[in-house]
Amino acid sequence: MKITAKEAERHVLAVTVDNEPGILAKITGLFTARGYNIDSLTVADITEDHAISRITVVTNGPPEVIDQIQAQLERLVPVHRVVDLSEAGPHVERELALVKVSGTGEKRVEALRLADIFRARPVDTTTESFIFEITGPPDKVDSFIALMRELGLVEVGRTGIVGMMRGAEAL
Repeated sequence: MKITAKEAERHVLAVTVDNEPGILAKITGLFTARGYNIDSLTVADITEDHAISRITVVTNGPPEVIDQIQAQLERLVPVHRVVDLSEAGPHVERELALVKVSGTGEKRVEALRLADIFRARPVDTTTESFIFEITGPPDKVDSFIALMRELGLVEVGRTGIVGMMRGAEAL
């Protein structure tokens, strides 16, 4: 069955797992074996004793495929919980990127001006280049990178998306 862009929906899945060797391979293997694409993947240890990690996976697909992914993830032994942040309610998403831009003269001035508008801060500078740090929703990071392409974009490094439900309750 071919999925059209209209049928595919973006979903942010927060997966709480035991922090053990091979768990990331199990989860990515589940996606790979079934032909599902991972758009973004982040992993972080979230407990003081290093026993639990949180994996944030961004993927696309129609609702029935996302439901199938969730069900299959929940069946994996080291998985404690899977939450589709996109379906669970209001949530916050953020991403960090380092953006290297090369330029002199007016292009250099324009890069600094745009960085200020986007609240990107220079973390390294030479007479010929900047490295900017930008955080925010993925669309903000995408827009900043697109504008920097016109001004001398050299290199981009992105962390991937992390997300969290709004409010006082833990996931």
